[in-house]
Amino acid sequence: MTAYRLNLRVFWPLVTCGFTAILYLLQALSSQAGAGAALGDSGLGAPLLKASLLLLLLLACLALRYRDRLPGRAQRPAGLAESPEGAWSELRRRRQQRRRDLLEEFYEQQLRLSPHVLGHSKAHVSLVVGELVRAGKAPDRLASRGDFVQVGSAYEQHKVRSPDCFDVLVPLRLPPRLELRVQPRRGTEAGLLGAFVCALQVVAGCAHDEAGSGRSNGPSPRVVGALSEALCVELPSAQGGGSHLSSALVLRWFQGHVQRCLGAVRSRLQERCRVSLAVGPGRPLTLHIAPRSDYVCCHLSMAVRLTPAIPFGEALYLTPLPSAQPPAPGKLGAFWTLNVSKPEQKLLGFLKEQAPADSCHLKCLQILKGLRDLGGRSLEQPLGAQWNRILSSYVLKTALLWLLLRGPLQAWEDQFLVERLENLFLFLVESLQRRELLHLFLGNPNLPEALSLPKILKEAAPVNLLADFDGPTLDKVAGQLLNTWKQAPKMIRMYSGHRYRRKHPA
Repeated sequence: MTAYRLNLRVFWPLVTCGFTAILYLLQALSSQAGAGAALGDSGLGAPLLKASLLLLLLLACLALRYRDRLPGRAQRPAGLAESPEGAWSELRRRRQQRRRDLLEEFYEQQLRLSPHVLGHSKAHVSLVVGELVRAGKAPDRLASRGDFVQVGSAYEQHKVRSPDCFDVLVPLRLPPRLELRVQPRRGTEAGLLGAFVCALQVVAGCAHDEAGSGRSNGPSPRVVGALSEALCVELPSAQGGGSHLSSALVLRWFQGHVQRCLGAVRSRLQERCRVSLAVGPGRPLTLHIAPRSDYVCCHLSMAVRLTPAIPFGEALYLTPLPSAQPPAPGKLGAFWTLNVSKPEQKLLGFLKEQAPADSCHLKCLQILKGLRDLGGRSLEQPLGAQWNRILSSYVLKTALLWLLLRGPLQAWEDQFLVERLENLFLFLVESLQRRELLHLFLGNPNLPEALSLPKILKEAAPVNLLADFDGPTLDKVAGQLLNTWKQAPKMIRMYSGHRYRRKHPA
């Protein structure tokens, strides 16, 4: 038998109409009392009044009887009192769930990469770049070492949108009997914090051994002099003085070296793909790969940024200091930066082993990148350009790693996606307001001992990744970033159309 359930949409209007009718009836009776006395009592007043009171009593009984059957009361557990705190908690939970659903949809439709397509793209890049670097090996002069190092988001499982851009380090090998003496750069000039200088020198004792044995296995003084003249610059005394290896000159040499290697292997690659080089002032050397339609099932054109790297210690490399503008004549930079991509990959692997199986930390980083791109679309210049520089992918990854090391890692289960993403946004906003976000590896002695990091990283001076930007600009970026998180659902809906689903410029 189906139980009757009170319909409040009908009940309360009926109650209102009943009370209104009673009031009108009583008013009519009182106004006609005098007329009734004059014409004679008809006997209708008392019955009408009794009927009105009876109707009022009936409505009150119905309200009391069905009070416990109101919607929401049957679902509430016994003993649980209705309170404003509970209502606000339920409202917040529903808002969080709606936000999570929208973020998940944004991730699946616009950010997440197909593992199949990514795997094919990485395999094709490895094949082409491998052919290229092997063609550049040479035993008795500066040349590529014959291998390459895969770095960047595509190899750390947090790349977004499309697997069409990759980063590769090409290690260089110095001629035999030559070595570099690496030292941190002096001074605090903007843009050069954490930079290093490299002095080129002959290994001690080589000249004496060669003279006594009559053999010459190392470079001749003429080769050393030519190499120093072609790739070294003199530094002023304020910066240490002496001849040092110039990153700008090495980069210029590397561009010509890669072009020669590409000419040697182009015929072997033309059946698989079309390959070309793009060289521009202030831009990294980029190898463009367009697979033939009958070779790769994914048919994606890919860009591979090639960076020369000088091995320095275990899994560390010195790379040219990035610069938005090419060096001016007479000011060819001698400064290098320490690339810690391999230790970062090692740390990410260590955290993945310690975190829950359904950890959402990489998904948080991918969604953060996507929301950063959406938040910067409406900005005017020059703030738009500063937005991308300040909130670079490396800065976002560094912020995530700092939060992960704070722990506990169990808090990064997938069910807490919205909470962790909010923490990541707030951590970045606080860092921008403090004007400080320290490099995770340089000068940080608190990293896990299981990583077995080189001593030079622990002893290096701390580097602030935000030191090159002025305070007002950082405040504007912090405000826009906070607004991006608050308005994330609106921005996602606004830019979800096909006309807006375009790749954000690298």
